[in-house]
Amino acid sequence: MNDGTAHWLRQRITALAMIPLTIWFVWSSSHLFTLDRAGFQSWLNLHHHANLILFVIFISTLFYHMKLGVQVVIEDYVHSESVHNLALRCNTVFAAIFCSAAVISLLQITFGA
Repeated sequence: MNDGTAHWLRQRITALAMIPLTIWFVWSSSHLFTLDRAGFQSWLNLHHHANLILFVIFISTLFYHMKLGVQVVIEDYVHSESVHNLALRCNTVFAAIFCSAAVISLLQITFGA
């Protein structure tokens, strides 16, 4: 499969995956603003960590979809080869760092002190 075609397909698959994940997140987390830390931990632990697992999948899919979208913008509008390569690397690194930070934060809230 052509790299452009594979990229397009990954972007569409993550977009489709985000539909039910976003609906789940909005529906299930609508009351989170009123909870304290213990309440949030309880919500994450609900049904054997089902909310935690779905939240991690939601965050991972969200950041991967964002990375794919920003990559398209970089490829379309950054014409200098050196800046283009640097921007693509930064895009990947920043998406990985922020996704990891979000997931680690959730894990610390759930299992940490």
